[in-house]
Amino acid sequence: MAPICIRTVLISESVDPRCKAILEGHGIRVTEKQNMRKEELIAEIKDYDGLVVRSATKVTADVIDAADNLKIIGRAGTGVDNVDVDAATQKGIIVMNTPSGNTISAAELTCALLMSLSRNVPQAAMSMKQGNWDRKKFMGAELYGKVLGIVGLGRIGKEVATRMQAFGMRTIGYDPITPPEVSASWGVEQMSLEQLWPQCDYITVHTPLMPSTVGLLNDETFAKCKKGVKVVNCARGGIIDEEALVRALESGQCGGAGLDVFVEEPPKNRSLIDHPNVISCPHLGASTKEAQARCGENIALQIVDMVNSKNLVGAVNQSHCVSEAAAAGVCKVEVKADDGSYQASGSVQGGVPVLLELSDSVFRQPVSLTGNLLFLRASADPQLLSSVAGVLASEGVQIESFSAPVDHTGDVWYCVGVSSLLRDLSVLKPLVQDAAQLSI
Repeated sequence: MAPICIRTVLISESVDPRCKAILEGHGIRVTEKQNMRKEELIAEIKDYDGLVVRSATKVTADVIDAADNLKIIGRAGTGVDNVDVDAATQKGIIVMNTPSGNTISAAELTCALLMSLSRNVPQAAMSMKQGNWDRKKFMGAELYGKVLGIVGLGRIGKEVATRMQAFGMRTIGYDPITPPEVSASWGVEQMSLEQLWPQCDYITVHTPLMPSTVGLLNDETFAKCKKGVKVVNCARGGIIDEEALVRALESGQCGGAGLDVFVEEPPKNRSLIDHPNVISCPHLGASTKEAQARCGENIALQIVDMVNSKNLVGAVNQSHCVSEAAAAGVCKVEVKADDGSYQASGSVQGGVPVLLELSDSVFRQPVSLTGNLLFLRASADPQLLSSVAGVLASEGVQIESFSAPVDHTGDVWYCVGVSSLLRDLSVLKPLVQDAAQLSI
């Protein structure tokens, strides 16, 4: 990996002290300036090679345009929706995050809100502090035997599922990426959203905030749910339409909400926070000592590894960056076969070789080049995965992972991690244009 020179880093939010200590221990000069306005950040950023943020700093295109020397934006946490990744990519700036740093903390808060909603714990505690003894007022319900709908079955959704199953809840879910066979292995039955809404006693969301998830729970959605359904959002404000939620709470269609995130933070509109059936927190999902230590340490070590030409871990746009700096560590090769040649690019992340791109198909997540891998070239089709899974199951092969491309137009490559290699690839001919497999 060609070295990337990082001499100065700006930390614009409260990040665990070990982040600064690790960076300075490797000769990087660190400046901490919190609560800067956008204009202040624009004026300040031109002097730095790196920027470390959490969720409050909005790294917009204007900020990136002013960053003449910036080579890395590190998000100490999950997601990068507060960073204009496209603008950074066009300027050759690597954007990285620490996706696993706050998984447990966010999952535990979600579970705490689910339990609090079922037993009215915060309201009862406040009533006691006011000198009351209202046992009948806070009649609750058991979680045992209830149905929990989990929208988004990534790291956090999986951890929530396994914890709430311990309470005897039935867990169902929806995720457009995670194969149903994979989620079934940890006790979640996948289905369409239309099938999910009317079955749920509780719903929790764990998706990124993007155009397809804005207002995912809205007036129309609530109308399809059971009367009195309870909802939790510890992901991103805006996934639940806040005005629709107020209407559902007022009508009784929604029996309660646990909210850790809001469209505007802190929220000026108090209609949700003041509602008696709402339990709210000031965005505490990652606010544990363990999560902050983990995220602060991870982002610092990732930057140091990149500077020392070791690994490029956590980068969300490394295969798109157009500058020489952003492309550092990416190896491009040509693979020749009987039916032609294929262009591939890869890297090493966390000591593991990964595939980033195959014949113009850029994978949404890097493909770990370990185990049994099945590569499929096919036209974009929402039913492709389920159809392939059926064929594989008939051959005694189980899906263990699935990697899809960013662009779904035309014929593209997919990668499926499988329990064992197929004896005969021709069984896939009716479904795909091309197929290859290997064991590493």
